Amino acid sequence: MLAPLLAENLRALSNVQHGFFTRPGGVSDGIYASLNCGFGSNDDGERVLENRRRVAQHLGGNGGAVVTLYQEHGTTARIVADMPDRATLPRADAVVSSTPGLVIGVLTADCAPVLLADADAQVVAAAHAGWRGALYGVIESAIEEMERHGARRDHICAAVGPCISQKAYEVGPEFEARFVDRNPADKRFFMQCSETSRPHFDLPGFVLSRLHEAGIENAADLATCTYENESLFFSYRRKTKLKEPDYGRQISAIVVA
Repeated sequence: MLAPLLAENLRALSNVQHGFFTRPGGVSDGIYASLNCGFGSNDDGERVLENRRRVAQHLGGNGGAVVTLYQEHGTTARIVADMPDRATLPRADAVVSSTPGLVIGVLTADCAPVLLADADAQVVAAAHAGWRGALYGVIESAIEEMERHGARRDHICAAVGPCISQKAYEVGPEFEARFVDRNPADKRFFMQCSETSRPHFDLPGFVLSRLHEAGIENAADLATCTYENESLFFSYRRKTKLKEPDYGRQISAIVVA
């Protein structure tokens, strides 16, 4: 049975359905068990497609599977009106839709998924916000693309889904410097347990701050760590630590009902 996490602010919108989907309820097995939605993994493609169909059906989509695009840790946002050809998939890390019944989403395995909706304009978006995308503007790109299709940022609700927590996200000093050199105030998103330890980055806190700075006041954070919760989430960093050969991807999806 599918068991997505829900954000209360998005759940309150009567004409929008969404979910930050966890691992249970799919047909994949082994290290991909069970709701692996990533075609970029080495999982069987038909199983991945079936998992995506289950997600779309759970959200009341008009048939087919969830629309995701070719994610590359960039800042591009694209509007979609139908299912693109997977052989020529557009490159973008944010997907926008105003088409009722078309379920859109993003894939993550430690990066932050962000779901956004303007219920009045009937425009929704899903953004893939790793550290690079969040730093260089993927959230702002998603909001601007929503506005081009009728949304107003003072009407947009947003939620940051499960991603790696600050406790689990150890980085190097050069990583921290990228942020602090651009904005010294971002020093607050880095923590060191001792003078000799490496910094830890607060990805969900940083993403939430970018939403607020972009004028999205109604923004929530589900504050659930993908690295620490193996039964619920796939995690690239955990896969690396355990020296596993591959990893699955969870999906976060939204649709205009």
